Amino acid sequence: MIMPAAEALHGAHIVIIGGGSGIGRATALAVRKQGASVTLVGRSLEKLEAVAREIGGANVRVADIVDRKAVEAVFAGLLVVDHLVITAGSLGGGKLAESDPDDLLAAISERISGPLYAIKAVMAAMPSTGSIVLTGGQFSDRPSGDGVAVVAAAVRGVEALARSLALELKPIRVNVIAPGFVETPLFDALGAETRSAVLAGAAAALPRGRIGQPGEVAEAITFLLTNTYMNGEVLHIDGGGRLV
Repeated sequence: MIMPAAEALHGAHIVIIGGGSGIGRATALAVRKQGASVTLVGRSLEKLEAVAREIGGANVRVADIVDRKAVEAVFAGLLVVDHLVITAGSLGGGKLAESDPDDLLAAISERISGPLYAIKAVMAAMPSTGSIVLTGGQFSDRPSGDGVAVVAAAVRGVEALARSLALELKPIRVNVIAPGFVETPLFDALGAETRSAVLAGAAAALPRGRIGQPGEVAEAITFLLTNTYMNGEVLHIDGGGRLV
């Protein structure tokens, strides 16, 4: 029997890594409205606690996704995790000629190594009906020459990782959400002026004439969690950004 989407998450326990802001926060709001319990994981206790209050209660665990021991500690006391959502990741980058490769490789650590730590750690607590949602991005299909080469490689790698793990971890499902430009604190690192210019330029280039909102991506993530026939897929939510 296929459970209606509105009921599919009721009573489920969902761990959201990157749940302190942006898409992770929006996802926490969305799944709580459907009756799920949530464990929020991130680097800032203050931000996590703020989101927990906003959604009416959640467990909070402080961990940097690239810190293997910290990630393992998050899952050590959890008996059941029905779904794992990983939205953590920064916007770090730079042109190779102007950057230390070791600094650029932080994108690989955040988007490949970190998720591997989390997936390995959650396996003992995840039932066969569980699922995992990883975060890729538009740069996988639409790279640019603006210093995002390693980020593009990382998000492309996320897609390959998910497809292989969907077979390796079966019947647990593994999917990828691939956002385009979305208005989140991710861009704050650019500084206010550059942030505004980058997002305005992206909006002008998109067919819809605007960038996305975290809640729109959260809706797509919720779909991946609740549609039990979705597996090994990359769901693009980029406003047509791959086309322009």
